[in-house]
Amino acid sequence: MQLTLCRLRNHQWCFLLFNVILFHALLFGADFVEEYLLQPTPGIYTDTTVVTVREKARKLDLTNSRENVSRFYPVTNPGRMYKQNLFILVLVFSSAPNTTQRDAVRRTWANQTQVQGFPAKTLFFLGSTQTSRGQDNVLKESKLYGDIVQGNAVSDASQWSPTEKTALALRWVVAFCSVARFVLLTQDKVYVNIQAIGSYLLGLHRHPDDLYLGRVIQRDSPDRDPNSPGYLPPSLYPNKYLPEYCDQTAYVLSQDVVRKVYIASAEVHAAVPADVFVGLCAQKAGVAPTHSARFSGEKHIQYNACCYRYLFSSAGMDSKELERVWKDMEQKDKNCSLFKTYSGLVMCKALTYLHKLTNSWD
Repeated sequence: MQLTLCRLRNHQWCFLLFNVILFHALLFGADFVEEYLLQPTPGIYTDTTVVTVREKARKLDLTNSRENVSRFYPVTNPGRMYKQNLFILVLVFSSAPNTTQRDAVRRTWANQTQVQGFPAKTLFFLGSTQTSRGQDNVLKESKLYGDIVQGNAVSDASQWSPTEKTALALRWVVAFCSVARFVLLTQDKVYVNIQAIGSYLLGLHRHPDDLYLGRVIQRDSPDRDPNSPGYLPPSLYPNKYLPEYCDQTAYVLSQDVVRKVYIASAEVHAAVPADVFVGLCAQKAGVAPTHSARFSGEKHIQYNACCYRYLFSSAGMDSKELERVWKDMEQKDKNCSLFKTYSGLVMCKALTYLHKLTNSWD
């Protein structure tokens, strides 16, 4: 009888252990598989277009034509950026009226100027305004904080064509901040973990050229709906699937990739979403994206302090939540052990899944 009970208990323990392993495999297995399968392979550049783009990017120098370039930017060069030897420059795309959101970003994750002793800088990239009063407000904000770059778009940033917005931002980097080793492009409703991203970049075991890092979107079909603003006709792109690209909520480019994508952008005329546009340009430049599951993509990750200290980004953060989360992180122990990080990831992934499930039922 006792032997039978022992066997039953052993079977029960095995069953419980199996379920625990299965639970963690479902939570993290996809991330590990993605990390393994979506790593870029070294490129062999035989395509003449790729070779031409890379050679033009290598020779590109806009430093002597800054005055000409300046006419595209009503607010151009805060703090004489071209003289700062930056490790990482963060460009946050924002709409001119979103002052509350920008202030929240300034008070939280953007209020960091170093990563392990290396200089970091965060700037906001805006579009042109539709009224003189709106423009006056932008100029006042720029004078107050010194962290605004404004592109000379036809309308407000929220109505720009994504290709125009991105190309203007990359052009500004090449002309006015070509010394930044890495450029992170993101949006004002995204939490960005500059310290974690910086530590990752510092720990790279390869030369950081050709780095296009983010949450990679794979086997995405082109938009073939003629009535859609992102319509991509077969005449411009005949392939069944788009090239792999990084989700636009947050991604990192090494300085050489900024130049390559900018050069290639002259050959990409499709009115596609910004992240697809960068992916198309990267393909023409022979640059493959590197995937990291620590970027959330467009997903909002439910908060846990140690989880957020490990992640690179979390999307969908309004100003109140961003400040609440940051205040809590500042008050809690900043040294997350391996166990605390792991349990934090389990917690935030489980809560995110449950939140998504609950919303789907509503």
